[in-house]
Amino acid sequence: MTDVHCPVAPGVARPQQPGPIEPRTNGLAITAFVLGLLGFALLPVALGHIALRQIRRRGDAGTGLAAMGLVLGYAATVVYAALVLVVIWGTIRAATS
Repeated sequence: MTDVHCPVAPGVARPQQPGPIEPRTNGLAITAFVLGLLGFALLPVALGHIALRQIRRRGDAGTGLAAMGLVLGYAATVVYAALVLVVIWGTIRAATS
C-alpha cells in the first residue's frame, strides 16, 4: 500500500524555499571608502554623509564602508590642513629672517 499523504515521491528532492534577500551595498558608501583610501579629503566626507542618509532611508548595506570613508576623509583633511599650516609658517619664518 502506498502513502497517499506524501506529496513528493521518495528520493525526489523537495523544492527549496528562497532565502532572505540580502540588502544591496550602497554605491556611494563604496565610493566614499575607495576615495578615502586614495587620500581624497572632501569627496569621501560628502559622499559618506550622503551614503549614510541613503542607507537609513532605503535599508541598504554599507554603513561600515560609509563610516570608514568619513574617517579617512576627515583624517586626510586634518593632514592636508596641517601641511598648509606648516608651509605658511615656514614661508613667514623665511621671510622674516
